[in-house]
Amino acid sequence: MGHPVLFLRSLIFTIIMVISTIVWACVCFLVAPLPYNQRFYVTARWNVFMIWCLKVICGIRYEIKGAENFPDAPAVVLAKHQSAWETIFLLPNLPRPLVFVFKKEILYIPFFGWAMALLRMIPIDRSQGKNAFQHVVRHGKRRLADGQWIIMFPEGTRIPVGQAGKYKSGGTRLAIETGAVVVPIAHNSGECWPKNSFIKRPGLVTVSIGKPISPEGQTPEAMMQQVENWIESEMRVISPHVYNAG
Repeated sequence: MGHPVLFLRSLIFTIIMVISTIVWACVCFLVAPLPYNQRFYVTARWNVFMIWCLKVICGIRYEIKGAENFPDAPAVVLAKHQSAWETIFLLPNLPRPLVFVFKKEILYIPFFGWAMALLRMIPIDRSQGKNAFQHVVRHGKRRLADGQWIIMFPEGTRIPVGQAGKYKSGGTRLAIETGAVVVPIAHNSGECWPKNSFIKRPGLVTVSIGKPISPEGQTPEAMMQQVENWIESEMRVISPHVYNAG
């Protein structure tokens, strides 16, 4: 498919995303008095609409492997981070309402950040150091008790396709502190929507769900090593063409 066509499709998607974000944010303000699960459902319709637009306009389809591995229990979800795609997709497509742990600056983004502020997310101030993690644990325990799941990206930032970032143990520390299992998720969204790329390329994103990992008797580092081993080995199953043989 020629570059001009990809550019035009990506432009149309971006225009729709900007307009729909403004509209949805206004809807979120209107439904703010409703019970939380209803507010979450309404907000997540933006995500469903965006994923549909990406499929119809940009040709980005998806499949889910291993959905039977989702536990019926409190969980900390630790996902590969390649793209903006998974931050949109995962919110409405997991069994429980998701709570993202993210830098507080996101709340300042007009409309998008304001709508996020109405949900039970956990914004953190990275300048607070160890106090920032205690803030995550304190709020994380409440969210898990309320039936929500916590989601974190252990690599911390979007990583180019075929590479692995440094996996930080904050997610597994939270799981051990709260007694929640960890659910690892691998995917190849960066092949269709690379980091910092305006162009979205058609293709199939495979989202693979790993078996829950129990925090019992674990150290944060050893548990995170299990998460990293599973995600990075699964990436070679999902995207064998981008990894060197052997």
